[in-house]
Amino acid sequence: MSWRERSVHVFLGIVTAVTFSILYAPIVLVCVLSFFPISLHKVDWGTFSIDAYVQLFENADIFHALGNTLIVGLSTVVATLVIGTTLAWRACRKGGRASQIVEFAIFLPFLLPPIITGLSLLTFFQQIGIDRTLVTVTIGHILFVLALVYRMLLNRLKVLGTSIIEASQDLGASGWQTFRYVVFPGLRPAVVTSAVLAFALSFDETLITVFLSGGEQTLPIRLWAMIRVGFSQDINALVTLILTSSIAMTVFAAMMFRGRKMAGGSAT
Repeated sequence: MSWRERSVHVFLGIVTAVTFSILYAPIVLVCVLSFFPISLHKVDWGTFSIDAYVQLFENADIFHALGNTLIVGLSTVVATLVIGTTLAWRACRKGGRASQIVEFAIFLPFLLPPIITGLSLLTFFQQIGIDRTLVTVTIGHILFVLALVYRMLLNRLKVLGTSIIEASQDLGASGWQTFRYVVFPGLRPAVVTSAVLAFALSFDETLITVFLSGGEQTLPIRLWAMIRVGFSQDINALVTLILTSSIAMTVFAAMMFRGRKMAGGSAT
């Protein structure tokens, strides 16, 4: 390797290090500050404490917001898996113009800015006289997350191919038996991965939730309300917990996706 090539590699390494520092240093700082008290806008670096986390677990409002988040997230996961699997199964078997139109309708809310999706849904619900509750929040999250679930399941169905489906039908299996005993075992890793990613997206979604939540708060909305009165140690602790949960779910989904690709490659 010549000195010019080494210089390019060193320069690219420095640029990469600076970029990652700019991106992740604020996140690391927030996590660190959650363990040190803040007094008069100054950090007391000499006092390590987990009191902020203790206060969070004693806060009933936080647990109520967390419960709302889990209800919305799990409902979103179940609904998107059912709808996404049904539409992906139909698109894989039949295709055609109708499937293309359905796919466009699925991807449109995901591609639009969340503020446009949330505002459109808010206007729609107001026009038909539906009050904003956790139900409207769940509907908004379903529309936003469905595209991801649909695409992952459809890609997995295309990888499985139609030959095993045709062989199952030739042996006398019904459509439900073919799906249950032949297709779903191969589809299960994609279902788990898409479920985790769907929950992570629903867990972190804020803009759509702001428009559709009404009086009920999810955890990100509760955090937003706390930030409006100023930053404190308990806010840093809550941000740390949310970041840790989101990263854990994303890493788990990535590991599942990687394992599925390796299994598919070895099978091939």
